[in-house]
Amino acid sequence: MTPLRALPHLALVVLSLGFATGARSADVAAPEPEVLLLWPEGVPDLRADAAPERVDQARVSAVHFPTLTVHRPRPEHAVGTAVVVCPGGGYGRLAIDHEGTAVARWLADRGVVAFVLRYRLSEYGHPAPLRDVSRAIRTVRRDAKRFGVAPDRIGVVGFSAGGHLAGSAATLFAHADGRTGAPLDEIDARPDFAALIYPVVTMDPAFTHAGSRRNLLGGDPAEDLERLLSLEEQVTNDTPPMFLVHSGDDKAVPLENTLRLIAALRAHGVSFEAHLHETGGHGFGMRPSANTVADWPARFEAWLRFHGWLQARD
Repeated sequence: MTPLRALPHLALVVLSLGFATGARSADVAAPEPEVLLLWPEGVPDLRADAAPERVDQARVSAVHFPTLTVHRPRPEHAVGTAVVVCPGGGYGRLAIDHEGTAVARWLADRGVVAFVLRYRLSEYGHPAPLRDVSRAIRTVRRDAKRFGVAPDRIGVVGFSAGGHLAGSAATLFAHADGRTGAPLDEIDARPDFAALIYPVVTMDPAFTHAGSRRNLLGGDPAEDLERLLSLEEQVTNDTPPMFLVHSGDDKAVPLENTLRLIAALRAHGVSFEAHLHETGGHGFGMRPSANTVADWPARFEAWLRFHGWLQARD
């Protein structure tokens, strides 16, 4: 089989049916999740009025103290790959259940160590979310041995605005805005792969998600900041491989976001796989669906397996 890296202009467009996200059966339960402070030495630029985050019906908001919740696979199933999971919510809240915990459990069932990121939101705006996701990747890479993963097998997956954050990690990993001056900044923040599910990509008012743009950049951002956070403008030859999912009937984040990203990836020879569905809307996450998006997790698993990220190294 020809490796996908050798086919940088390939875009696979699939309209698919069925749903396959079930966990593997096992006699031994996976380890209990562990919560880690992302900035144990102190959150940079912490607001003076910082208070405990709010949780309302699986929606988390007012994040001031970012964390990573670690979901480990059963030891006998571990493959040595890690994924940082970025839930969506328009940079105003986090859909922590179906775009966070459910995704992490699905990944752990396939041998991946998954880290659900609770990142800072509209109370901070840019660059705080970028710094949080960059710190998350650096932390996992620094502590790869402890987590039982390979430092060159660290990916990121994000949904909606979380897809924008995952895409920012994949395109702005070397940008100064992702650093704080901490010693950990010396560790490479580039993910080895990225999966963006119905992602916000552009900050162009014609096609962006207005709430995400406002919460991240404010009401009247400078033109250079709008361009910086328009990810289609930030793709380079060093952008990691990507897996993309979007629906044509998405009323919240127009399909043009992913189409613009596809064009940029093709222009720079970055390998990717895109699944563009007729129906599915927005925000489906890991929920079962009667729409054509239903088996995107199975396609994602096949992509991960094709690249070898679900096979343990000898």
